[in-house]
Amino acid sequence: MKIVFDCRYVRADGRHDGISRYSAGIVAALGRLHEVTMLVSDERQLALLPDLPWVRTSAPTSPLEPLVALRVNRLGPDIVFSPMQTMGSFGRRYRLVLTLHDLIYYRHRTPPAQFAWWLRLLWRVYHLAWWPQRVLLDRADAVVTVSETTKSLMTEHRLTRRPVTVVYNAADATGTVSTAPRPRPEQGVLVYMGAFIAYKNVEALVRAAARLPGYELHLMSRIAPADRRRLEALAPDARLVFHDGVSDEEYDAVLRRATAIVTASLDEGFGIPVIEGMRVGTPAVISDIPIFREIGGEAAVYFDPTDDASIVDAVRSLETPGEWERRSALSLEQADRFSWDRSAEVLLELLRDVHNSGQRAGA
Repeated sequence: MKIVFDCRYVRADGRHDGISRYSAGIVAALGRLHEVTMLVSDERQLALLPDLPWVRTSAPTSPLEPLVALRVNRLGPDIVFSPMQTMGSFGRRYRLVLTLHDLIYYRHRTPPAQFAWWLRLLWRVYHLAWWPQRVLLDRADAVVTVSETTKSLMTEHRLTRRPVTVVYNAADATGTVSTAPRPRPEQGVLVYMGAFIAYKNVEALVRAAARLPGYELHLMSRIAPADRRRLEALAPDARLVFHDGVSDEEYDAVLRRATAIVTASLDEGFGIPVIEGMRVGTPAVISDIPIFREIGGEAAVYFDPTDDASIVDAVRSLETPGEWERRSALSLEQADRFSWDRSAEVLLELLRDVHNSGQRAGA
């Protein structure tokens, strides 16, 4: 079985986003289980990818994308996996598995800023109705998604007639993986990793931080100067630490001395930072939304993201004697459910099933 993995969504600037990290994590683990050829559109993407055979083709944002299968055919694949649902398939002579990560953009229609203007326009139009998604997904032989939460939403909205398999997202391993609970940190450190866009609801965390005088809120991601000024003005009494982007090593170091990883997001596709915190024994204090219940399980502390007092109470609950240590131990157990190796095993089984069914159909 010859597998081609579409790695064209990996960032070329050396810094992962969600789709990029998912692509790199899965293909690296899959490559340890089976021979894989990576499809890239920019050789700079290789800096974030494993040392596996690769072929270059057009970018997924190219106007030629609907015809990309004609070029992929030349590689002679038996099956192609794409971590997105938009990979062109016209004229394909191979089995195809596509991925739908979440339905966030149906509720929050602002497209990714890095897209060209015409692509942002198409993005908005595309998310005005469900039928374009159905057309894209039904071109595949099977569909992958990253959570049971999204799978249930896909069923609710009847987005595909194809079988849907959950291949979980996971967190990259940085530093030494914790195997035992650690003592509660003496200093109150809350860590937020994520964007500063409306549905992330970072403002609620900042307001809550102003009511937690014994805590610092560390904002790890790159931030525009205007957003920083706005957050600082929102709660002058809050102890905010702006890192404006960090290396994986710096991020790991802050997580390991943190009281909690926090997010007040109103909506999410998965929530990798939650797993990143839990896998080093740092409890998660997070919004009470379905996807976080799925990935946080019994380990996380949940709050109402529309109520600042609820956030404060959730953080303070970790001050109860023994509670932080209990949550830390549960976090390690919960995070162990999510790994690239385990996800790659699920994906490989799916690819084999799809490949075998295609052979039977052609027999």
